[in-house]
Amino acid sequence: MAVVLLVSFIASAEAQVLSSRIWPARDYTRLTLESRDEIKFTLFGVKDPERLVLDLELAELSPALLELNAKVAADDPYVQGLRVAHNRPGVVRLVLDLKAEVKPQVFTLKPIAEYGHRLVLDLYPLVPLDPLAALIEESERPRALDKSKAPRVARLAIIVIDAGHGGEDPGATGRHGSREKNITLTIARRLKALVDAEPNMRALLTRDGDYYLPLHVRVDKARKVKADLFVSIHADAFIRPHARGSSVFALSERRATSEAASWLAKKENEADLVGGVNLDVKDVYLKKTLLDLAQTATIDHSLRLGDLVLRRLGAVNNLHRPRVEQASFAVLKAPDVPSILVETAFISNPQEEKRLNDESYQNKLARALLDGIRDYVVKHPPRPSSPLALN
Repeated sequence: MAVVLLVSFIASAEAQVLSSRIWPARDYTRLTLESRDEIKFTLFGVKDPERLVLDLELAELSPALLELNAKVAADDPYVQGLRVAHNRPGVVRLVLDLKAEVKPQVFTLKPIAEYGHRLVLDLYPLVPLDPLAALIEESERPRALDKSKAPRVARLAIIVIDAGHGGEDPGATGRHGSREKNITLTIARRLKALVDAEPNMRALLTRDGDYYLPLHVRVDKARKVKADLFVSIHADAFIRPHARGSSVFALSERRATSEAASWLAKKENEADLVGGVNLDVKDVYLKKTLLDLAQTATIDHSLRLGDLVLRRLGAVNNLHRPRVEQASFAVLKAPDVPSILVETAFISNPQEEKRLNDESYQNKLARALLDGIRDYVVKHPPRPSSPLALN
């Protein structure tokens, strides 16, 4: 492992780690240290065996640091174990024993929402995971078991399902403590199961666990698998608890169709600030000017998909808006993939929060989303070229 040396710009003698979190996932494992003041740090790697050493300029070992080792999951793809102790006066050393060589990224985040200063260490695999390879492998599994039941269609429609928020970013929180990130993942998993049961479709989840993915990574996953559709699932919140109903949104090239849509897009786009994104990583989607001629056609198809989904949702829940709204949602900016963002219900409404936690209602929502997707695929069959073409 090449030696990595990174030091933050601000030090504080009063800095103390107040809380610590570890978010393991196949995509990457994240370690977060939260403090009242920014912490000066140094990171370097050691080989034989593979380790990462994080030196923190701290006067004392806080309980939040001492409890870190117990937070390492046995099935963490990258971290075997973790040790923390005083290294020398004014320095606390955190050693991560690794299961394999990794590509680390470390950065700091300024206070936002309920968080103070955060020091973030992300551990990525040396070879990035290929979502297309995973999708092909998963789609072949049932066909290999019984080829006689393989669907006779030209190709499988690829539906990318995005569970909003995750990890450091809980999304909205209901009055009774429900977290949007958990609701969205549950509904996304239910929808994936329904899509995969269709003879002419396969689904890919952008995230299948409690961790945060930057908005541009969600878009990138859809493009890498040459997705036919992208559906981002959310559970809305508003300052007044009586707001209720389902909504569907598509991208706007110009102005938002309403002030509410503009406000929601701004709130959802700020998820990267809460979830924690390394600003040194270039993002070609969020900064891209929509000059692509294909974008206009993609938005048109997004509106068609959104209208069909909205109709189906109307049979399950009241509609907050009777038509598909548009705004500049960063997660919908794939120039060649029709994309919609679905606000399933208002988690800030106590009645709707209760329904969102009901298994039967979650299934109804997932079924309505599937029916809308199926309606679109029937009217607009998948493009002939596909990584999941059937022979």
